Amino acid sequence: MGILNALIRITIGLTILSWSTAKMVKFPWRDSYLFIAICGAMKVAEGIVRFCPVTALYERYQEMEPQQTAPDFSDGEMNTDIGQVLPYNPS
Repeated sequence: MGILNALIRITIGLTILSWSTAKMVKFPWRDSYLFIAICGAMKVAEGIVRFCPVTALYERYQEMEPQQTAPDFSDGEMNTDIGQVLPYNPS
C-alpha cells in the first residue's frame, strides 16, 4: 500500500470514527453506530500499518494460476488418479 493510499484511509477512517462517535453520544442504544465506529477504526489501523487484509487476499488470488480442466477419459485412456482404465462407452 502506498503512502497516499494510507493517508486517504487514515483521513476517511477518522472522519467515519468521529461521525459515528458523535451519533453514539446522541443515540447510545443504537448498535449500528458502534459497528460503523469499529469499521472506521479498522480503516485507521489499515492506514497506520499500511496493510489491508482484503487487498492482500485479492492480490494473492490474482497471482494464482487458473486451474486446469479435468482430462477427458472418454477414449479409454489410463486414469492415473485411480490406476484403472476407464471403458469407452459411446452411449
